[in-house]
Amino acid sequence: MEAFSPVVLFGILVIIIWLFNSINVLREYERGVIFRLGRLLPEPKGPGLIFVFWPIDKIVKVPLRTVALDVPPQDIITRDNVSVKVNAVVYFRVINAIKAIVEVENYLYATSQLSQTTLRSVLGEVALDDLLSRRETLNVKLQNILDQHTDPWGIKVALVEVKQVDLPQEMQRAMAKQAEAEREKRAKIIHADGEFQAAEKLAEAAAVITQQPVAIQLRYLQTLTEIGVEKNTTVIFPVPIDIFEAFLKK
Repeated sequence: MEAFSPVVLFGILVIIIWLFNSINVLREYERGVIFRLGRLLPEPKGPGLIFVFWPIDKIVKVPLRTVALDVPPQDIITRDNVSVKVNAVVYFRVINAIKAIVEVENYLYATSQLSQTTLRSVLGEVALDDLLSRRETLNVKLQNILDQHTDPWGIKVALVEVKQVDLPQEMQRAMAKQAEAEREKRAKIIHADGEFQAAEKLAEAAAVITQQPVAIQLRYLQTLTEIGVEKNTTVIFPVPIDIFEAFLKK
């Protein structure tokens, strides 16, 4: 028995090494795609403790958590020939681990490239005003297109957000002038409307004074009272022309 003890110890050591290479622990958000002699097993394994019969089986771990993919700034020419830089963020996750490994070589890289090309093609079809004002609609359109193209890869695109639109300095100055002109137009309209309302009130006041001529004298006295409060040295007292009519007739 002593002659076989090294062989037995070697066998036990081999078994222990095999067990360590065969036992895998997958987290709750991970799945294991198993290839047995190069052939794909029909169902992924995990989470928890799984056995992979090494070296016959090979395991590829796939995370199922949502990934926030930052799309780098893209040079885009809008439909009205304005050059802008637009960046975005894409939120997606793997819903079919087998498709994510078998159908595409690198699903992260493929999704990133598809996001960049889709961002350029979709935003290049809209005008600058729509790009700035209809961002929510464009986000939904981008999400639907990406989700449709990544579905064969076992990927679900949950959300697409256009983060920032960088405009050229010349366009920023032009938009600032346009906004300033728009505000000046509103100010003139409001001022004209105020003048119109004031004219209506003056016309109503004139109609009341016409019915009661003494009201104009009371208004003169009130005006003198207001001037006197300011302690002015000069008082201008308006005299209506109607007072001189009697002298002119004589």
